[in-house]
Amino acid sequence: MSRIQIRYCTQCQWLLRSAWYAQELLSTFGEGLSEVSLAPSHGGTFEIWYDDVLLWERKRDGGFPDIKLVKQRVRDQLEPGRDLGHIDR
Repeated sequence: MSRIQIRYCTQCQWLLRSAWYAQELLSTFGEGLSEVSLAPSHGGTFEIWYDDVLLWERKRDGGFPDIKLVKQRVRDQLEPGRDLGHIDR
């Protein structure tokens, strides 16, 4: 089973944003994921990991991702053939 980890900066107070991403991923992929975890960090960190694959890094990728993009990247790792409905249009 696949694991998502969202690393967020506590100094920047990004807990609520991180929790929202986690909620959206759990709502979309449900039991297809074994875990979605929130990992406190510092120094402006905001990263979304799928197992050992870095899906998004705020500094590298330029800010925060649209949830549509995050769901597509998770889907591409978890179930590449899955249709995400309106998100894919």
